Amino acid sequence: MTIFLIIAALAAIATALFVIRPLWRDRSTRTAALVTAVLLSAGSAAFYAWSSRWEWPEVDAASTPTAMVAKLARRLEREPEDVQGWLMLGRSQIALGQYRLALRAFQRADRLEGGRNAEAVLGMAEALMSQADNVMDERTGRLFERGLELAPDSGRALFFAAIAAQERNENALAITRFERLLATDPPPEVRSLIETQIAALRGAPAPADAGAAATGKTDARITVSVSVAPSLNVRTDAGATLFVFVRAPGRPGPPLAAKRMAAALPATVVLTPEDSMLPGVAFNAGDTVEVSAKISADGSATPKSGDPVGTIRYTVGRDGALPLVIDGRSP
Repeated sequence: MTIFLIIAALAAIATALFVIRPLWRDRSTRTAALVTAVLLSAGSAAFYAWSSRWEWPEVDAASTPTAMVAKLARRLEREPEDVQGWLMLGRSQIALGQYRLALRAFQRADRLEGGRNAEAVLGMAEALMSQADNVMDERTGRLFERGLELAPDSGRALFFAAIAAQERNENALAITRFERLLATDPPPEVRSLIETQIAALRGAPAPADAGAAATGKTDARITVSVSVAPSLNVRTDAGATLFVFVRAPGRPGPPLAAKRMAAALPATVVLTPEDSMLPGVAFNAGDTVEVSAKISADGSATPKSGDPVGTIRYTVGRDGALPLVIDGRSP
C-alpha cells in the first residue's frame, strides 16, 4: 500500500466520525450510535472507497506522509494551475490534521475552477468542520449544500448534505437525502449506517440512557457560570453564539463534550456525557478536564483571531458550579 492510500484510509476514518456524531448527540439514539460504532472500522473505509473517485498515484513507500505532502506542496509552487494537485494536497492535509492548510488548498482549487468543482467545495466544508472540532455551523452547511448542487449524485455530497439538513431540523429533507443515498447501492457496511440514521430520524424507539448506563457516566456533570470580564468590552449582539467545550488537558482531537447556544450572558451551562460528540469520547466523575468558552459574532465554530475566550480547569464530580470568565482573545 502506498503512502497516499494510507492517507486515504485516515480520511475514511475521519468521515466515519462525522457519521456517528449526530446519532450520539441525541440520547434517544445512543443505542443506534453504539451499533454504528461497531461497524466503524469496516464502514468508514468502505464509505470513502465507495464515495471517492480519486485515483491515488503510486509513490515511494519509504517516504513519510509528511514528506510526501511537503514534496507535493513544493511542486505546486512551480505548477500553481494544477487543480488536481491542489485537491490531492487538501485531502492529504486533512488526513494529517493540517486543517487550515487544507482549507487553503481547497480554496485554491475552487478559485481555479470558478466555484464549479464539487470536490473542492466539499473539501472546504470538511476542512472547516474538522477545524471546528467537528461542529457543523451554518457556513459549513451551506458549503455542503453547494457541493450537492454541483454533484447531485455524489454519495459523499448526499451524506453530508443530509447531515446539514438534520442540523437545521429539516428531518424530512434529511431522510429524503439518506434514501437517495441508499438508492446508489452503497456497500453493506455503509448501508447499515444510513439505515440506522434514517430509523433514528423517524423516531425508532431506543433506550433513552443506554449509552450512559453502559459506561457508568449517569452522574457525571459539569456546571459553569459563564460571564464576560468587563475589561474585555465585548458586546453580545443578537446574532452572537456561545460555544462551550470540554477537553482532556493536553490531549489533541475532538472535545469530550460541547454545547452551542445564544450568547445571552451571564448564563449557567451544564454539560454531561450526553453532550459527547463521539462514542467512547466523553468524561467521567473524577476526571480533571479543561472547560473553555468562546463567543462567535457570526455563529461560526471555526476559530478566528480575536474571538473572546476563557478557560478553567474542572474536576468532574468534585467541583460544583464554577465561574468561567471570558477574559481573553484567541491569537
